[in-house]
This record gives sequence, structure tokens and C-alpha cells, in this order.
Amino acid sequence: MSRLRKDFLWGGATAANQCEGAYNLDGRGLANVDVIPHGKERFNVVTGKRKMLEFEEGFYYPAQNAIDMYHHYKEDIALFAEMGFKTYRLSIAWTRIFPKGDELEPNEAGLQFYENIFKECKKYGIEPLVTITHFDCPIHLIKEYGSWRNREMITFYERLVRVLFTRYKGLVKYWLTFNEINVLLHAPFMGAGIVFEEGEDQDTVKYQAAHHELVASALATKIAHEIDPENMVGCMLAAGAVYPLTPKPEDVFASVEMSRGNLFLIDVQSWGYYPSYFLKELERKNIKLDITEEDKKLLKENPVDFISFSYYSSRVATAEKTVEQSEGNLINTVKNPYLEASDWGWQIDPLGLRTTMNELYDRYQKPLFIVENGLGAYDKVEENGEIIDDYRIDYLRAHIEAMRDAVDIDGVDLLGYTTWGPIDLVSAGTGEMTKRYGFIYVDRDDYGNGTLARSKKKSFDWYKKVIASNGEDLA
Repeated sequence: MSRLRKDFLWGGATAANQCEGAYNLDGRGLANVDVIPHGKERFNVVTGKRKMLEFEEGFYYPAQNAIDMYHHYKEDIALFAEMGFKTYRLSIAWTRIFPKGDELEPNEAGLQFYENIFKECKKYGIEPLVTITHFDCPIHLIKEYGSWRNREMITFYERLVRVLFTRYKGLVKYWLTFNEINVLLHAPFMGAGIVFEEGEDQDTVKYQAAHHELVASALATKIAHEIDPENMVGCMLAAGAVYPLTPKPEDVFASVEMSRGNLFLIDVQSWGYYPSYFLKELERKNIKLDITEEDKKLLKENPVDFISFSYYSSRVATAEKTVEQSEGNLINTVKNPYLEASDWGWQIDPLGLRTTMNELYDRYQKPLFIVENGLGAYDKVEENGEIIDDYRIDYLRAHIEAMRDAVDIDGVDLLGYTTWGPIDLVSAGTGEMTKRYGFIYVDRDDYGNGTLARSKKKSFDWYKKVIASNGEDLA
């Protein structure tokens, strides 16, 4: 007997800006995610410290062409179907639907493109899981309105979601409002199109932008349920259990504080109100946010239906200031001496996934959905064309085992599991192609060279077997 539900949603996840390319075709406008360069300036642009709102000479912009899924989606979805995908998580490029963001009428070519993708998925029995905003923000909205620091963004987002929910009624059931909503606190430009002006209080700007996204998310949830009661709307968190570095009480409390800082936005999306610890933090910092009574009512009446999250590694906290740091998913952490790390320094902790699942389920008592989990690694193409990625299989096997234990032993309610990057795509963190996640190899290097040919790795057939057995055969 399978440990997972019979209708468990196995699949993979991508983001428009990391795979579609075709940044200037069929009326698409320019977005923040397009103008993030590869190379040494990437981090400064991502964090809003360096203003880059257009393409500049001397830089390579990987999102312009990515892996050109815009022209390869039929081939790619056929490969997903061959693996047995039950769901495919993808995102909408906002600027394909509203190129500037504040138009009154949508771009039909963009709407048709995603309708074609959803119908292609349905042809194979694959359920689309759609992220409405995977970090995308139209450049026009950044220049004219200051992005999500401006309350008017809620109106533009509402217009977007009304069009999507109406056009794709019956084609899409599962929706996520904002990808990794907490990332805007760590990478404000990539996460929410925020560029800081001189003299601004950055915390105030970030928290106000986050509030506007929370209100927009609640409004989207309300509209989704009104247009189609079958719709299920989830939030999305960059997750990871936080351990204290030592049993020292100060380290334990540092882990509590780090965890709270990661979860307060999801608290609002799930509970419908701001937690008291966050309100006290605003008070201490003398930050006064524009939160209306109407906002509070909307948040309270429209919590999400399920909690989705990415998990790549756990985190470690300490009260000490001079402790060695480790790389992470845009959120650096203290190095855990008990864990091995990936080629990019991300610490590998399968049991941490089970811990994270328990923490989230205990806290929110809503179904969970793991929508990103995977290993970025260097892949070698052998002379015969084979790619033997046993390290990826080992990583995923251990995490799926931990996931099963959380469901079977701990009683966590889990809707599904989509690996990050079932096909190689541009890394959000580094802009590289050599940081590969996929079961499908794409012939493309860090500077856009290559044939774009797709080929299967060893992990392709392994994941196909995992799905066919509903997670029972992990050998």
C-alpha cells in the first residue's frame, strides 16, 4: 500500500523567466527579471543596490533567450509526460499578458500562448500548477509607480488575475499567488522590482511592499473562488527548518527569531492577520505601515487553501556575529558542521525536509505542497552522450524518503511534489546554465552558446519509475 495519496501530484517546476526566452516576441514587455545580468554585478542588481532598468552594454542577460521553451514547449511537455508527470508547475510572465502592466486590455498573443501550454498539458493528463507571479514585475510599473511600494500595484495585479482566472477557467485549478514571497526581504529587486532610493528606510519600503503583495494575494484568492469554486489557491515560501548552532539558550532564541522572520508573511496568508511578534518589531523600529481596515478585513476573510514551499536545505542560527557562513537559496546561513554541501555550497539535509514539513503543518494545519526541491550540480556529458547523474538521484531519493516519512509516520497532509528544474534552465541565484537541476539536459552554456538540443539524463528513467510506483520504488 502506497504511503502517499492515490492522487498525489508528482511533477516538476519551472519559472517563465528562467526557461521561456523570447523576451521581445508577440508583444511581450520588459520585466525586472529580464534585466538581471550574469556575472559580478548580478548580486547588486538582485538586491536593489544597483539600478539597472534596461539592458546595458557589456553585460549578458540570460533571461533574454534562456532555453527557448517558448518555441520548445511541446517537445518539453512530451518529455514530462514520458516521465509520467501528474502536474507541471509553471509561471505566467506578467508582461506577456500586460506588457506595461497598467493597460486596461490584455495582450491576446500572450493569453493564447499559455492557453496552448495548458491544453498541451491536458492532452497528456498533466494538471497545470500555475504561479501567477514568479518574481516578475513589469519595468514600466517600476519606473512609473515604484513597483510594490505603491498601493496602485494591487489594482494592476487584480486586473491580471481576473483575466487569468476567467480565461483559464476549467484549464487550471491550482494557483500560487507569489513565488517565495519572503525573498523580497532578501533580494528586493528580483523578488518585487524594488530599487532603493538614497536616504530611504529600506525596512519600511520592504515591509510596505510585502503588505501590498499580501493584500493582492488575498484579493486574488477571493476572486479565484468567486470565478470558479473549484480553484485552489496557495501561498509559496522559501522554506527551511532553522537549527540553533549550539544548545546555548541565546543560539536557540536566535533560531526562533530567524524562523519567525521567515514565516511571518505566510502567517498572514494562512491565518489572515499579522502575528503579534511582527507588530512588536514594527513598533520597536518605529515603522508605521499603511494598513487600512479594508486590508485587514480582506486578509482575514481570504486565507489560502494550501501552503506550498521550496526546500533545498536547512538553516542554522547563532547569537555570535563572527561565525562561518554557508551559501543558501538567496538566504545565507551559518555553516552546519554535520552536513555535506552541493557544488554551490548549499548544505544537503534530507531530514530537514521532514522537520520543515512538520513545522509548517503543525503551525498552519493546511495541506502542504512541495513545489521546489532539487540539486544544482555540474553535469558531464560522456563521449557516448550519456549523463550519469547518480548524485542527483541520491539527493532526490533521500528527500523523497524523508517526505514519505512526514506523511506516513507524522501524518502530514501533502498534495504533491514537484522537483525544481525538471529540465535544465537558468539559475535564479547565479544566472548560470552550468548549475544544472534537470532530468533533461539542455545544450546551452553560461553565455548562450549551444544547440538547445534536449537529451535525457540517467535520472530521467529513475524519476519515471518513482512516479509509476507513487514513490515506493526509489532504487
